[in-house]
Amino acid sequence: MRVTLSFFALLTLTAPAPAEQQLPLRTTFQGSAKFKSITTRARQMKWNRLPIGDRMAAIAQELEGTPYKGFTLEIHDEIESPSVNLNGQDCWTFFESVLGLARMLETTKKIYRPGDLLTEIEQTRYRGGVCRGNYLDRIHYLAEWYIDNARRGNITDLTRTFPSVRMPPQCGEMSRLWKHYRYLAHNPALRVGMAKHEARLNKTPVYMVPKARVAAIEKKLQNGDIIGIARQDHGSYCSHVGLIVLDGTGKRRFMHASTTYRKVVLDDTISNYLHKFRKHAGILVARPSQAP
Repeated sequence: MRVTLSFFALLTLTAPAPAEQQLPLRTTFQGSAKFKSITTRARQMKWNRLPIGDRMAAIAQELEGTPYKGFTLEIHDEIESPSVNLNGQDCWTFFESVLGLARMLETTKKIYRPGDLLTEIEQTRYRGGVCRGNYLDRIHYLAEWYIDNARRGNITDLTRTFPSVRMPPQCGEMSRLWKHYRYLAHNPALRVGMAKHEARLNKTPVYMVPKARVAAIEKKLQNGDIIGIARQDHGSYCSHVGLIVLDGTGKRRFMHASTTYRKVVLDDTISNYLHKFRKHAGILVARPSQAP
């Protein structure tokens, strides 16, 4: 029997989900060939011995050229499940897939399976590391992703270790633009819960390193650092996200799934990248932790 989100609305966010709420692997995982290619290369090159940031940089470069595809997390009208698409990525799923693969590869196995990666995705994508089938289990704003994952030790939020300023409250994009989101469009009850999450986040202090100060701290950034691109007029604290990858000359370049290039690219240095866009206000910085 299918369980719909009209029923979910009656549940608390901590209620366990029955098995019917889990989507099948054919829906939740795409890109098996790329997954096999990356895991094979990881074993050959012994990436598990690398620090997690260097491992992330190696994985990210394996995904260079992957086509850009928006709304890759919107995979069902009702049921939320951890998902991966290595054939097409947006900015969020690019950094998240790289982080998940890096965490997964820390444990050496003869054969890695899609479920291994989906387990890691669940750990970082969902509030508290648990998906119960409810769309509101997922962390939808990058600023909250930093807070939740830092609290659980998955990352260290470095933003305030650099010259930083507090951002004005501005979350509200998803409630305002609900028609663009498959789950919200099909389930009006979810919009109330989303608005509550946004109101809570708007009361939480969020900081950024202003654009003018990024060049001065750029050399302190490392492979695999997760960089949120802050904007102050967007409806969310961050409008974009990517990773730091050091090139052969030691430059800290911004690697991301780009709407401009329509693919995953290794772009300019992060400071130069910011100055290409007038509305980019600064950055948030998180450093991944070794998986437990």
